[in-house]
Amino acid sequence: MAEYLIFFNQQWVGDHPEEWYATRVKPSMAVMAEMKEAGVYVYAGGLEEGDQGPISSADDTSGELVISDGPYVETTEFLGGLTIIDVPDDEQARYWCGRVAQGCGWPQEVRKFKPRPPG
Repeated sequence: MAEYLIFFNQQWVGDHPEEWYATRVKPSMAVMAEMKEAGVYVYAGGLEEGDQGPISSADDTSGELVISDGPYVETTEFLGGLTIIDVPDDEQARYWCGRVAQGCGWPQEVRKFKPRPPG
């Protein structure tokens, strides 16, 4: 088994009326329940948008820790939410990525976590 990250950037969601978002709750929760039943679910959650909560970054690359308000790099896109799954192969990861995209109603991307070093 390997862990995969399924995620979306907030900008991929698109502009929709509030009523539209309410229609996505039931299908997205159904996908999470399906993942749990299949035994692949590790975690899932959406993130608060930048103006709804604190966002900070930390950088120790100079040898001195600097903690700043805002993102590490100014960018036009930011992470909107994520799902972590534990599945046997890339094919299953792509399947669940597609199911999450169907449930949410916007694009998703899937990437495999590097193996953890022993110890």
